[in-house]
Amino acid sequence: MRQFVVALAMVWCGTSAFANEKAIQTFSVLTPSLAHELVGATVAACEEDGFQVTAAVVDRFGVPQALLRNRFSGPHTPDTAIRKAYTAVSFRTNTLDLVEPTKEGSAQSGARGITNALMLGGGILVEAAGEMLGGLGVSGAPTGEDDQACGLKGIQAISDKLPF
Repeated sequence: MRQFVVALAMVWCGTSAFANEKAIQTFSVLTPSLAHELVGATVAACEEDGFQVTAAVVDRFGVPQALLRNRFSGPHTPDTAIRKAYTAVSFRTNTLDLVEPTKEGSAQSGARGITNALMLGGGILVEAAGEMLGGLGVSGAPTGEDDQACGLKGIQAISDKLPF
């Protein structure tokens, strides 16, 4: 009998936690046209800096929305850009901020083994009005810092179309 009471209490307490949860959630994502504009602005910003890159946008769930590759960027860059954008969304931070905390020998180094996660600079959260809209990944510049700088210029180029 005691086991039954404990089990019943656990079920009752567990369901009460969901009682105040909204049945439907709303969220914002970039439109396909704005995602394409963002990758175009990012590749253009990198070209102005002398870099041939690929830029990719994923939605807030890590699903690719847009990709643009400079004709001279390496064959590995499309996959790398998508993975950087995915990692930024998955970890909810810019990937440049993940490089040091996840380096070999650190307590968080295991994060580098997560499928599709890529702890290299160039993955940037796309946010507006306090909400994550998606992620931008840039690959092909000489360093992760360069990739991130180009990406930030791309986001700045479309910032007038984002809500604040």
